[in-house]
Amino acid sequence: MSRIAVLGAGAWGTAIAVALCARHAVTLWARDPGQAEAMRRERRNRRYLPEIALPETLEVTAQANAALEGAELALVATPVAALRESLARVGAVPVVWLCKGLEEASGLLPHEIASRVLGAHAQCGALSGPSFALEVAQGLPCALTLAARERAFARRAAALLHGGRMRVYYSTDLLGVEVGGAVKNVMAIAVGISDGLGLGQNARAALITRGLAEIVRFGAALGARPETLMGLAGAGDLVLTATGDLSRNRRVGLALARGRALGDILAALGHVAEGVRSAAAIARLARARGVEMPITEAVHEVLEGRLAPADAVERLLARDPREEA
Repeated sequence: MSRIAVLGAGAWGTAIAVALCARHAVTLWARDPGQAEAMRRERRNRRYLPEIALPETLEVTAQANAALEGAELALVATPVAALRESLARVGAVPVVWLCKGLEEASGLLPHEIASRVLGAHAQCGALSGPSFALEVAQGLPCALTLAARERAFARRAAALLHGGRMRVYYSTDLLGVEVGGAVKNVMAIAVGISDGLGLGQNARAALITRGLAEIVRFGAALGARPETLMGLAGAGDLVLTATGDLSRNRRVGLALARGRALGDILAALGHVAEGVRSAAAIARLARARGVEMPITEAVHEVLEGRLAPADAVERLLARDPREEA
C-alpha cells in the first residue's frame, strides 16, 4: 500500500482523497486547523463536500509536513492562485497538481510555475480530465489523463492513481493537458451565458464546437498536440464543464445572463471558478501570440463589466462569414 498526500481540502482534494482511500494510505492536508479538526471529528467536509462521509482510514491534518512524511506522491488540489505556496511545501516528494487555469497576475501555466519553484528537473505533472468532485467521491466511473514531461514518471504516477472506477491514462503532452483544462473553463462560462439567455441547444452545440476550435488554435500556438486537445483533457472536459449542472464556471455564466453582479455570484458560489481568474490571462496571451479567440474575448469583456451578456452574443453572431477550418 502506497502513501499519498493530498494538499488542499476543497471539494476536489477531498473527493480524490476519498476515492484513493480504498487502495492507499491517504493523508489530506487542510490549511485551516479548525476545518481539519471538524473533518476529523465529524468525518465530513461540511463546507466543500457535505454529501460525502469520510472513510475512517482517511487521515486529516493541518500540518503539511505530517501529510508529506513518507509520501510516495503528493497531489496538490489547491486553486492555481495557491499553487506556488503549495509546491514550496512538497520538497523532494514527486508532485502532481489538479488545478486548471493560468496564474492571474503572471499568466503562467501550472508547469511554468512548477519550473520556477521546484526546478526544471523535478518529478512533477498534471492530472486533468472530465471529473466532477462529487461523482468521483461517490465512486462513479471517470477517466482522467496524467501528464508529465518524463514518460516514466507519467506512467508510474498514472498507475498509482489508476484503479477502482477511476481510469487514468498517461501522456507526455503536459502543455496540451494544461491548456485544455484552462481554456475549457472560459468556454463553460460562455455556454452558461447562452443557456441563461435561453438561446437553445443549437446555440449550445455551436459554442462548444467553436470553443473547441479556439482551444485547439491556442494550444497549437503554444506547442500543444492537437490529439491531446481532442481527448479527455480537452474536448472531454469541455463537454462536461459546459453542460453539467455541477460546473462552477457554467453556473457563473448562467448567473451573469440573469443580470447578477460578478462579485455577488462568486460570493454565493463559495468555491473558486478558475475561468473567471484565467480569462484575462488567456485573452492577453492569445493576443500576444496572434491567436483569434472571439469567444474568449467576449467572455473576458463580460467579466470585466465592459460588455453585457446579450451584447456579447450579438457581437459573436455579427461576425463575418468565413471558411470553417
